[in-house]
Amino acid sequence: MTVELLAPEGWLTVCELSALTPGRGVAVLLPDGSQAAVFLTRSGSAYAIDNRDPFTGAAVLSRGLIGCADGRPFVASPLLKQRFDLGSGRCLDDGEAAVRTYPVRTAVTSAAVA
Repeated sequence: MTVELLAPEGWLTVCELSALTPGRGVAVLLPDGSQAAVFLTRSGSAYAIDNRDPFTGAAVLSRGLIGCADGRPFVASPLLKQRFDLGSGRCLDDGEAAVRTYPVRTAVTSAAVA
């Protein structure tokens, strides 16, 4: 099973679902040169947001800590600790800030026929 995200260019295969560690993120280079941060929560849900921290400009959100607030998963930036809702991209600590979110899906990979 693969993890895919919807970028402006269409659905992009990120990796095998089994390559993601629950509670951690990975950075993904997109065709336009930007980066997404893809997360697998401990409950098994996959999310993708912009990897760029809007407060510092650094591409570090994939290295943030995952948590939960009011039943919603978030990632806390490893730099200044602002929390971003993984579903909406909204900053939970500053109503003026947000990051882009990407639709994510898992797809069954088909084995190559010889």
